[in-house]
Amino acid sequence: MSKLSGKVAVVTGASKGMGAAIAKALAAEGACVVVNYASSRAGADAVVAAITAANGKAVAVGGDVSKAADARGIVNAAVETYGRLDILVNNAGIFEMSPIEEVTEDHFHRQFNTNVLGVLLATQAAVKHLREGASIINIGSFVSRTTPAMTAVYTGTKSAVDAITGVLARELGPRKIRVNAINPGVVMTEGLRKAGWVTPEVEQLVLSQTPLGRLGQPNDIASIAVFLASDDARCLTGEHTIASGGMR
Repeated sequence: MSKLSGKVAVVTGASKGMGAAIAKALAAEGACVVVNYASSRAGADAVVAAITAANGKAVAVGGDVSKAADARGIVNAAVETYGRLDILVNNAGIFEMSPIEEVTEDHFHRQFNTNVLGVLLATQAAVKHLREGASIINIGSFVSRTTPAMTAVYTGTKSAVDAITGVLARELGPRKIRVNAINPGVVMTEGLRKAGWVTPEVEQLVLSQTPLGRLGQPNDIASIAVFLASDDARCLTGEHTIASGGMR
């Protein structure tokens, strides 16, 4: 039997990158998956098509997690379609670099609204339906430990996700709901390329500081998400898994 047979999962921001990989991996282990997207319906449909082509079950659901009504709609779609909810992966996020001189109110609120408020609103909507044994997985970042220059706002959001993970692990633990975080290092995604980080110079610098000598791939993060969502991780909560190939 697959690890997640009979389970239902919501993955926010799942139309591309790590979210798409996580959605596919959960489905491959037997979960029915709600593939959330904010703007890329085509991307979400492609993820759903890949899942169904592999005999999995998935549906694409639009919604901006930074809006309470949308967050409720995403979660309600899972319950209405599949009858329950067992796994929430808070993956939706925005990454923007900026030196402190160029930080604006819009720059701040855009990232905090999605990266932090979105986690809270999606979780708030989900906990009404989660039962004993459920798993919440927050996607943080190793920047909360490495604090790279020109990421004051983004690093602030991911540090907040770390703190929220710990708080909710304590708060929801008595209800036997587990809350953990995955803190990826440099992972080769569309977002990373769009941000201009994928250059030969940057790649060489990262590799020189990474003991395993390789850049992360979305499937690396997806396999950790499957573990945390499954009963294999039944005694883990409040943990932060730094998936950076050893880079600190």
